[in-house]
Amino acid sequence: MRTAYISHDACLDHDTGDDHPECRQRLTAIEDRLIESGLRDVLVGFEAPDATRTQLQRAHTETHIRRIEETAHGGRMRLDPDTVVGPDSAAAARRAAGAAVQAVDLVMGGSFESAFCGVRPPGHHAERGRAMGFCLYNNVAVGAAHVLAEYDVERVAIVDFDVHHGNGTEDIFRDDGRVLFCSTFQHPFYPFTPLLPDSPNRVSVPLAAGSGSDEFRSAVSEQWLPALEAWKPEILFVSAGFDAHVADEMSHMHLVDDDYRWVTEQIVEVAAASASNRIVSALEGGYELHSLARCTELHLRVLMGLH
Repeated sequence: MRTAYISHDACLDHDTGDDHPECRQRLTAIEDRLIESGLRDVLVGFEAPDATRTQLQRAHTETHIRRIEETAHGGRMRLDPDTVVGPDSAAAARRAAGAAVQAVDLVMGGSFESAFCGVRPPGHHAERGRAMGFCLYNNVAVGAAHVLAEYDVERVAIVDFDVHHGNGTEDIFRDDGRVLFCSTFQHPFYPFTPLLPDSPNRVSVPLAAGSGSDEFRSAVSEQWLPALEAWKPEILFVSAGFDAHVADEMSHMHLVDDDYRWVTEQIVEVAAASASNRIVSALEGGYELHSLARCTELHLRVLMGLH
């Protein structure tokens, strides 16, 4: 299966300061693992373009975009207690969002069946009008809004297995009947947003601290998959966060490497059934560098059809 790998060196320049968990070493650890495993020689690499103003405006308010862009004119600062930006962060965020747009164009154009965006800052906490939780622009949301605006697509699905609730994605698409959002996350936990009841376009599965493979796989099998099969998405987006791993101290969940292989296999099967195999995946969380690199490799192997 043809898989594109999209990134940009600008994503390394997003400076969050010493000892911040969302650091440039996350991308270098993934890159090193892909080189060591030989996957980097098989993946087709692309440099992410800048997302345009129009593309960003489909998911974010103009006020929010201006605030992010203004950070390029100052030194390091905090947008909230967790979200640090420096002079190069706005450029990195444009590339991260642009990667999702480019991924859409590659898979919708038929050049590739799937694409992975190895980018930072991550995106799924960024709401329509607010940056938070390490996230500036909501990369997956920008990509999903792009496919709906530019292609003859009526049904999109976004799946999010990051350990933190994708409140930003939920905020942006809450009232959009074209987008199904399926998520699992530790609860109660950051970002402490209220749990909304499931709706025709939202399947949220909170998992208690200490949950592991059995709970996660049951949530996906019993709640995500029936909804996805009924929805018949024409393209799937993945918010690929690997921070529910037992080795990652950012959470209290106990997933293991094989859970990420398994969930990716389920996503691939859904895409094969209704979406002509079209999958756009973007990196979200994952802060223990070794497990992050291993699980990203497994995720890519499944997307590539290399089991």
